Amino acid sequence: MTNTNYPSATPTTPSQPPKSKNTKNLVIGLLAAGLLGTWGYLLYDKNKAEKTINDQQASITKVTDEKSELQANFNSSLARLDSITGANNNMQGEKSNLQKEIDAKKIEIRKILNDKNASQAQLAKARTMIADLNSKISGLEEEVTRLTGENQVLYASNTSLQQEKVDLETNLTTRTTEKEELEKTVDVASTFSASNIQVVPVDEKRSGKEKTQTTSKKVDKLVVSFDVENRVAKSGPADMYLIVTAPDGKIVLGAGVLNTRTDGDKNFTAKIPIEYVQGERKPIQFPIRQEDFQTGNYKIEIYHNGFKIGEGVRSLKKGGLFG
Repeated sequence: MTNTNYPSATPTTPSQPPKSKNTKNLVIGLLAAGLLGTWGYLLYDKNKAEKTINDQQASITKVTDEKSELQANFNSSLARLDSITGANNNMQGEKSNLQKEIDAKKIEIRKILNDKNASQAQLAKARTMIADLNSKISGLEEEVTRLTGENQVLYASNTSLQQEKVDLETNLTTRTTEKEELEKTVDVASTFSASNIQVVPVDEKRSGKEKTQTTSKKVDKLVVSFDVENRVAKSGPADMYLIVTAPDGKIVLGAGVLNTRTDGDKNFTAKIPIEYVQGERKPIQFPIRQEDFQTGNYKIEIYHNGFKIGEGVRSLKKGGLFG
């Protein structure tokens, strides 16, 4: 029979394989899309991470560069300060007054510069502190310049004063030399001159009477008399020195040593103090006594102010007196 009551085969049975194929394709497509999405997300995330890293690296580089710049500026500031104080020791006091503040700033600045994780705010603070330090150093430089100028003026003035001092000392030396020469001249000029020198042998009688004698055995004393005068010497005391040399060459009655200006040291017989009135002639008389007078020549020398101002000779002979 060609016609049956059994249902006939469905026309879709042959199309089931295409439906399974489409599902498979759909799953594959979804997996591919998911995979592509995952790859895209991973690529995006990677790019985002790289950008973050690059941004961080740039930030680190920027911070590093800023720190290097700040460190260089800070070192330059310290070098300026050392140069200022080293070039002018007179600024040492100013440096000391500023040193506490500078030391405090240096500690804080170095702390910031040495901090690897220093923030932009900290770097900005360091920059401000360095700028303030440079400002103070600039003020110090101006003060050094001013003081240097004043020092130069003072140096010039001191040099001038030193030269004036040298000139004054030279003039003083000249004046002193002239004064000494004048004093020497006055000293020499004030030396008395002796005149009217006489030596008289005298015999003293028991009665007190005196008589000029002719023989040496009867002479009891030699009376030396002379006049002194000087118009330069001021009124006042003066000393005359008398040197009497016996015929045997010995000094009669040696009383001391006289330092003469031309004849060296000499023993003297007597020192005769007088009171002199300027411009007047002063008569002087002095007796030379001894037990026995020798026969021969007695030399009489008169000294004043170290100079010999007169001399005379008196002869005593056994048989009489000659003069």
